[in-house]
Amino acid sequence: MIYWWRRSLAAQLIGFTLLALVVSQALTFMISWDERTKALHAAMKGEFFSRCASMTRLMESMPVPLREQALLASETSYSRFWLSKEEPIDANAWRGRAATELTRPIENFIDLGRKYGLRSNSVTERLSFSEVTTANASENWVTPPLVLWSLPRPAKFVYFDDHNGYGLTIKLNDGVWLNTAFYKNISDGWWDSKSLTSLAITALILSLIGIFIASRIARPLRRLAVSAEALGRGENLPPLPEEGPDDIKRTAEAFNKMQQRLHRFVDDRTRMLAAIGHDLRTPLTSLRLRAEFVKDADVQQKMLATIDELQGMTEAAISFARGESTTEETRAIELEALVGSICDDLADLGLPVEYIEGPKTTYRCRPDGLRRAVRNLAENAVRYGGHAKIYICHSSAAIDIIIEDNGPGIPEDMKEKVFVPFFRLETSRNRDTGGVGLGLSIARAVARQHGGDILLQPNNPGLKAIISLPQEGHVQASSRASRRKRRSPKLAEQES
Repeated sequence: MIYWWRRSLAAQLIGFTLLALVVSQALTFMISWDERTKALHAAMKGEFFSRCASMTRLMESMPVPLREQALLASETSYSRFWLSKEEPIDANAWRGRAATELTRPIENFIDLGRKYGLRSNSVTERLSFSEVTTANASENWVTPPLVLWSLPRPAKFVYFDDHNGYGLTIKLNDGVWLNTAFYKNISDGWWDSKSLTSLAITALILSLIGIFIASRIARPLRRLAVSAEALGRGENLPPLPEEGPDDIKRTAEAFNKMQQRLHRFVDDRTRMLAAIGHDLRTPLTSLRLRAEFVKDADVQQKMLATIDELQGMTEAAISFARGESTTEETRAIELEALVGSICDDLADLGLPVEYIEGPKTTYRCRPDGLRRAVRNLAENAVRYGGHAKIYICHSSAAIDIIIEDNGPGIPEDMKEKVFVPFFRLETSRNRDTGGVGLGLSIARAVARQHGGDILLQPNNPGLKAIISLPQEGHVQASSRASRRKRRSPKLAEQES
């Protein structure tokens, strides 16, 4: 439950909506319940006194033998009538008699609520004799106010069962006392089955509306997240649809503009680098021609060596710029087969490369760029360590292509500098041993274009270069894993 609450926009929206519903219903109940209860009691009390006045007139206008039958015919599920010859003095005793009368079944009364399984109108099961006699035990008879009782007849009023019941005894013109008891409990009438059903239906409707709104919000956000992740891996994406509410529309427009600016920036940078490299060819050629006229052979040789180095760096820069500006489509490949073919190619050239095959992995990438990065790191491992071991490792966040060697490694303070273009740890000027210093720069650029990076870690002894690719590009993987080594003929000879 906590997982869905933290990760699901729909769950949070529904949760807050239902919380707002419950809080609003509770506040409404707290504000209106007291006034509602008072209004209901006032209405019932007014009706009670009106009915008592009518019964008083009726009793005084009809023969005495018919009074009992008239009282029985006038009783309701909430009221009872009886006559007494003596004046009721003890209020608690009268309350006990009222409880007995109210629980007495009414003749010819049909309780449809009980018949159809609904809420019963009878007070028989809800009225307790002990509660009636103790709830208002300290209250005695009172004279009703004139606004409620205007007949010129002596009358006494009393409450019972915590003011849910009313009692009135009236002295008729012949000295007989008419007793009237009324009871209706309204304190538990708020959270009944109807209220709960209404609340449940409202909550269900709000939940469905919340799911619809959350999906309308989350769908473009998910599309934006997928596009941003793909853009971070260097994929060429079509523009996002600029539709929906203004906030979502502006977000899609901003993303499309950002994507255009990034592509324009990369294109401008690569074109500028290619132009600079191309323009350097003319002065280098002019320097080479002038060096031919230098008479000192030693100085001439040094000048030509420097020019050759500059020429190599220029050609490497142009090649790097062309590789950057070339647009390669992203597609799904077998990553294990790609790395294995690189190792096979290097082994065919006689390089001591060992590949440990792992589980098959289908990955979305730009194969040529990734091939170039792996090949550069493998050649560096062979050049400086004499041997390269390559394998693929899976983790929860990344897929790592690991290249290990047993060479001298790289000092800790140099691990970032080696990625700077044209920087070389090898201090000689021999390009056959040290290159021009673009291999690691190209490899890191390729890894970052895929949304990953290159990490350099100690191998004890040697160096471990890791091309870390994000799991988002992983399409599928088979559970079959084998441990197979491919060795070059040169490596086989060394082991034998």
